[in-house]
Amino acid sequence: MKLLRYGPAGQEKPGLLDADGIIRDLSGLVPDITGATIDAATLARIAAADPSSLPAVPGKPRLGPCVGQVSKYICVGLNYSDHAAETNLPIPSEPILFSKAVSCIIGPDDDVMLPNGSTKSDWEVELGIVIGRKASYVEEASALDYVAGYCLCNDVSERQFQIERQGQWVKGKSADTFGPIGPWLVTKDDVPDTDNLDMFCDVSGVRRQTGNTRTMIFKVPFIVSYISQFMSLMPGDVIATGTPPGVGLGMKPPVYLKPGDEMHLGIQGLGEQRQKVLAYAQ
Repeated sequence: MKLLRYGPAGQEKPGLLDADGIIRDLSGLVPDITGATIDAATLARIAAADPSSLPAVPGKPRLGPCVGQVSKYICVGLNYSDHAAETNLPIPSEPILFSKAVSCIIGPDDDVMLPNGSTKSDWEVELGIVIGRKASYVEEASALDYVAGYCLCNDVSERQFQIERQGQWVKGKSADTFGPIGPWLVTKDDVPDTDNLDMFCDVSGVRRQTGNTRTMIFKVPFIVSYISQFMSLMPGDVIATGTPPGVGLGMKPPVYLKPGDEMHLGIQGLGEQRQKVLAYAQ
């Protein structure tokens, strides 16, 4: 299933994208798409419904973040061997973890605003994992039992804040609008192989990133199990699993986002995003 949230920011309603590309209103079945409504039993109830019996949503409404009320947004750094190579950094011996503030989360096609003082903002197409049930000290072999599905993420990053301002990466990752997720939460039954998904990112019509999840160093089950050793993952939490090569930081010379740019990114089976880049406005 492709679950989504549509409508004005802060007033999103739950929806489902049917096989014909029509958005169907799920309000009669669930109040929203959140950690409270993506447990296995509720997903099974939604899957059992006949999409044609659900109200069709007219027009082309704004799509919000594909999961609401996220409690944690955890990211894995340098998780693609070819991306580590382009940044001249060694392949990590275990996952590098950092967080993005949940206040950065926006819809897949919402505008991205460069933060005040930004000089090195960058793009990162990433596979996102959405947790479906509480995961604490889980084994790798059973880790997928705790996953509700997957989504497309753009881990927008301000490199000067991240790398040159000391401290932890979270400073360069958490600006308002730096977390587009969606368009859909695709349930795991519709993504049988997370190890072979093509992905891309264009910036202002120029292909910057071309990759595939097969070059991920740490795979989805290991990532979920590993993070659960350090914190409880809660239903609705999002994990961004790293980016392939082609980020602006890795170019020679580096290339960064500027007002007027447009990012266009996608992952096979998980949809696409488009964001216009705006200057900071108070």
